[in-house]
Amino acid sequence: MEKHDLIFNQPITRWDEALPLGNGLTGCLLWGNGEPLRFSLDRGDLWDLRLAPEVLDERFTYAEMIECVRRADQEGLLNRFDSIYEKYPYPTKLPAGRLELRFGQPAGSVRSRLALRDACAHVELAFAGHSLLVSSYLHAVNGLGYIRIAGETSAEGRLDIVPPDYAGMLEDASADPVFHTSLTRLGYPVAEQHEEGEVRWFYQRTNHELDYAIVIAERQIADGERLAVYAIASNRDGEEWLDEAKRKVTAELDAGFDAAFRDHLDWWKRYWGKSEVALPDEEAEKQWYLNNYLFASCSRKGAPPMPLQGVWTADEGLLPPWKGDYHHDLNTQLCYWHYLKANHLEEGESFIDFLWNLRPEAKRFAQSFFDAPGINLPSVMTLNGKAMGGWPMYSLSITNHIWVCQAFDHYWLYTGDVDFLRDKAYVYFRETAECVQRWLTEGEDGKLGLPVSSSPEIHDNRLSAWLDPVSNYDLSLLIYLFRRLQDMAGRLTLAADANRWADVLAKLPELAVNERDVLMVNPKESLTESHRHMSHMMAIYPLRVLDRRGSERDRKIADETINNLEVLGKGQWVGYSFAWAAAMYAQQGNGEAAVYHLQQMWRYTCSQNGFHLNGDYKKAGICMFHYRPFTLEGNFAAVCALQEMLLHTDGETLRAFPAVPADWAAKCIEFRDFRGEMGVFVSARMSENLLDFIELRAERGGIFRVQNDFAGERLQVRIGDKITELVCGLRRTFTIPLQAGEACRIVSL
Repeated sequence: MEKHDLIFNQPITRWDEALPLGNGLTGCLLWGNGEPLRFSLDRGDLWDLRLAPEVLDERFTYAEMIECVRRADQEGLLNRFDSIYEKYPYPTKLPAGRLELRFGQPAGSVRSRLALRDACAHVELAFAGHSLLVSSYLHAVNGLGYIRIAGETSAEGRLDIVPPDYAGMLEDASADPVFHTSLTRLGYPVAEQHEEGEVRWFYQRTNHELDYAIVIAERQIADGERLAVYAIASNRDGEEWLDEAKRKVTAELDAGFDAAFRDHLDWWKRYWGKSEVALPDEEAEKQWYLNNYLFASCSRKGAPPMPLQGVWTADEGLLPPWKGDYHHDLNTQLCYWHYLKANHLEEGESFIDFLWNLRPEAKRFAQSFFDAPGINLPSVMTLNGKAMGGWPMYSLSITNHIWVCQAFDHYWLYTGDVDFLRDKAYVYFRETAECVQRWLTEGEDGKLGLPVSSSPEIHDNRLSAWLDPVSNYDLSLLIYLFRRLQDMAGRLTLAADANRWADVLAKLPELAVNERDVLMVNPKESLTESHRHMSHMMAIYPLRVLDRRGSERDRKIADETINNLEVLGKGQWVGYSFAWAAAMYAQQGNGEAAVYHLQQMWRYTCSQNGFHLNGDYKKAGICMFHYRPFTLEGNFAAVCALQEMLLHTDGETLRAFPAVPADWAAKCIEFRDFRGEMGVFVSARMSENLLDFIELRAERGGIFRVQNDFAGERLQVRIGDKITELVCGLRRTFTIPLQAGEACRIVSL
């Protein structure tokens, strides 16, 4: 894996180009030239959770929002639901602070390397007459950070703890508070600095319930070797949180850098052993490994799931872009698109657990805002599920929560875990439907609709963004919700429930399609210009409400709508738009277009460290947005699209290499232990335009359906010592029954 390492031969001058380290809860960005070398630190649960007063007002309700829309009261919508997001600096994700290693002068040369396999960063600093090697990792298990400084002059550098500048002179609010709000607006006091022997820390009090500290212990271990161990601790860790942090970092000084590193390395070895790819495209292969590294760094079971920036909150003396919040109009969903197929269940379960544990809050919000039973979460929300405001047609959408539900559906489909289906997935879907049904009303045509509708983020936050009749975005989610409920109820033999969901489904209108067979925004409007959010195309991907393989009509609509992207152009796209489009093209089997769009995103909207920066910040001309706010959803949407090129699993049919470019197919492509649906692991190889083999390994027993993409109709199946032959037409499907723990290998004869 060394070929996938990040290597830079010049000093890193920006935090969003830094070497990223993380263990799910804490994060570190390593950058600088030695004067200083910065360790920008973050922790996932550091939040200012104060709410805007308007959120607590009795008129903060869906009914009031509907009335504002009906009377075209834009001022009321802005004041009550929208501008509160920018009016107050809170709620917001908070940066932790930083460590700064200073040597009195910048290094003459700096070489930085992030070893992905080891999750360890190394920075070589060359000064006049001597050099130093700084190595650092965030421990995968114990959560602590380790820094080793090696070299003859290792004792000379000064390691400072620098708190965020919460108490500087209050700056004027920027014209763009989403991206340029000073930390000073939060009004926190100056952090207190303390020292006890080898241990130093700052103690940051806030003006709400949070207190936190960065604690570091430091020692000269031997001539030419210095060790520091740090922790980010908060009063959420228990009563003795600060003393416990001091004890831990001191104990690890005694244990040493290498002893702790062995457990850290074992964790990452297990992680990398879950799946792998080998691609003839070096860029695509590196991106797969790099982004799976980023995923494990910022999403772990037992820690909060990643918000917009994961565990790498901006280090600019400002609030993070969009306050580092949880956005459910695509951001959280795209972040958790790829992990199941990549077989990283535990890391992705962070999102599932988070949503499930927030059910009590989701019930309260459904009642207080929607005046409804069941569950619903705000689409722009805090760590504890509270509403933050923002463009109300999206931040307070009743249907965005359906898209959140898909995380449960995907988990059930990929694992085949019937207990999860019964106890969690079906419950979460059913309770979501209870809230939505409160507001579904029957029109004169007998079809169900919503009192207000929209299509993120078309027409931004203008009055024209409120659509009547229902948008394809909302309708696609409603069709998906009740279709999946019907299917789940059938699998659970809940016949009465299945009939009830089928009745609702029958009353939903058809998707709006124009005379060119292109999906519309809603029955009154077609999209006439490019747009960053593919909201009108949800039925194609990720919901797959349209059945491209089972219905000629659906295939035509999907293909014409995807082709229409080329007519509209990419001027108003951002980075994740390219990744989403690549996933669409992969559904068509168009590998050339899929990889082209991935290349556009990776090359022009991603930083040198892989971070998705949204805009064409290099001004290469691929879109009109030239800003660079860092968010993670584009990273993982791109990996998802790449995996869709290698393996389709929809409808429980496995298709190997369904959308690879011709030059890849002519060489050699391989993946190992991707998850297919219903608890099966899939490995496959293709070389010189021929499918060499498919291997299946069953985590649980079942009958698995495979499409014959081999060169001929005669196939050989080996299960253990048993070899059988079968005949299957090209592009037809065959089935393989496997018991739990069994594996088979399929080749062409």
